[in-house]
Amino acid sequence: MDPVTQIVTALAAGAASAHQDDAKGAVKTALARLRGLVKKRFKDPANGEYVLEKHASAPEIWRPALQQELAESGAGSDAELVAAAQELLRLLDARDARAGENTVTVRDSQGVQIGDHNTQVNAFGGVTAGRDAYVAGRDIIRRD
Repeated sequence: MDPVTQIVTALAAGAASAHQDDAKGAVKTALARLRGLVKKRFKDPANGEYVLEKHASAPEIWRPALQQELAESGAGSDAELVAAAQELLRLLDARDARAGENTVTVRDSQGVQIGDHNTQVNAFGGVTAGRDAYVAGRDIIRRD
């Protein structure tokens, strides 16, 4: 992920998290720090702050405008700003992992894979072991 995209992603995730009751002080502090650093980078502070505020309430709509503002200001090359975005994302990821907020419900599906670093091989419409056939060594024995 390029640095500007990382900054904008951190801002969106932080803004969404800040509105939740369980947001920790560290997350709110990291978001405030990131927003403060971002505000310092804008070439046109009034326009930049307007876009930043709008992005906090509607990130998908205002993402392109904020990315453009940050790219034009050279924010991607600001090591302190990029580090602040990475820290906020790290805090949010750790919080979500501990909280177990990621819930997945799968019904009547084929070929679904949940989790990270998995390997999957699909063979749809073929023989289903246990229902249509069973495996004995290297042989597949079909039931009639």
